[in-house]
Amino acid sequence: MALRQIRTVGDDILRKKAREVKEITKNIKVLTEDMIETMKSANGCGLAAPQVGMLKRIVVIDVGDGPLVLINPKIVETKGEQINPEACLSVPGKSGIVKRPEYVKAEATNLDGERYTIEGTELLAIALCHETDHLDGQLFIDIAEKIVED
Repeated sequence: MALRQIRTVGDDILRKKAREVKEITKNIKVLTEDMIETMKSANGCGLAAPQVGMLKRIVVIDVGDGPLVLINPKIVETKGEQINPEACLSVPGKSGIVKRPEYVKAEATNLDGERYTIEGTELLAIALCHETDHLDGQLFIDIAEKIVED
């Protein structure tokens, strides 16, 4: 496992749409391990592949229950609303107030190639939305109601 460089605002890759993962190879598994290590080292709770320079539809999330790997994630249902402060490893020194769903249901593939469903509320719901936004080139600063310099 290795730490990868986290790309920051101004890097064009963060604004590009990530490509679907067609096959889970050894390289994909290494990438996800590196992403988890990089996320933990940076004290983050989520990281998307474009943030480490890879245009692949992969996110890792850890909101305290151990790391989750989501390959080709798709949000299939949302309910409610929550408004919270949000930050991003790719937008250092800034945070913002963002409106997100209170409940999120997503489908993804795991590292064994199995499709699964994940449901989350509160921080997990935020992380699912935030990280899947990265896969489409969107940052929290694009939708924040207010941006604050930290």
